[in-house]
Amino acid sequence: MRVLQRLFLFTALALLACAPALADPALWVAKSPTATLYLFGTVHVMPAGAQWRYPALDKALAASSKLYVEEDDDDPVTMQVLVLQYGMDLKHPLSSMLGDTDRARLDAAAKAAGIAGGSTTLDAMKPWLAALTIAVAPIVKAGYDPKSGADKQLEHEFTAAKKPIGAFETAEEQIKFFADLSPTLQMDLLHNTLDDYAKGPAEIAKLFQAWQAGDVAAIEGNVNRGMREHYPELYEVLLVDRNRNWAKQIAGLLKDRGTVFVAVGAGHLAGPDSVQAQLRKLGIATERVH
Repeated sequence: MRVLQRLFLFTALALLACAPALADPALWVAKSPTATLYLFGTVHVMPAGAQWRYPALDKALAASSKLYVEEDDDDPVTMQVLVLQYGMDLKHPLSSMLGDTDRARLDAAAKAAGIAGGSTTLDAMKPWLAALTIAVAPIVKAGYDPKSGADKQLEHEFTAAKKPIGAFETAEEQIKFFADLSPTLQMDLLHNTLDDYAKGPAEIAKLFQAWQAGDVAAIEGNVNRGMREHYPELYEVLLVDRNRNWAKQIAGLLKDRGTVFVAVGAGHLAGPDSVQAQLRKLGIATERVH
């Protein structure tokens, strides 16, 4: 599967098809004179029964008085409103932007993925949303629940313990990362998704295995490197800019007191433009502790 779809799926919905017995996702720590902050990379959806907890992680979670995640509100109603606002375009049907061959491929992809309404449903979408729908549908169709990701499990855990949860971004900001992509890049995203959408579950499974094993280099190689080389605009929008912004917010958290646990997509904690790299530019050191 091409690098564009790899990062797209991993960032938007990291659904996995299999799970090895390992339980070693990477964990980092940053400290100031008054605060401790743990950095933990997540995947947003996991297979049932996937193993990912270990003693050092549990200890860090127990010591943390607050959790920070990527975005503040994934309520279905909220997301539906945002998708209608930023992802639909009735005046410019998707089919009008495609040639005969791609229109046929769009129809085939919609049928194969079991999308209600088929290509007619996709026709009212902007290219980025159609690409997302096509890419995710085959994996969701396989039976995976978007509520089962590591980040969601952590949110439930902190809520049950009556510990506060903060976020680096709003739901609207996350939607706009895709909606604000240039028309050309949105079409690139759609074309690549049409090429390889059926391979999504198998390819994402490789990323899950790398995450579960704590193999940050493999995450960088499978996701970030190819995106950086072939789609630098998307790489800047989805990774570099966001990592830079999160690092600034983390620097602010380290000026407070106490212990905070930060859980964000694992791709953001891998490679030369990672959150840790952005923190170094701010004079803040991180240490991998697992």
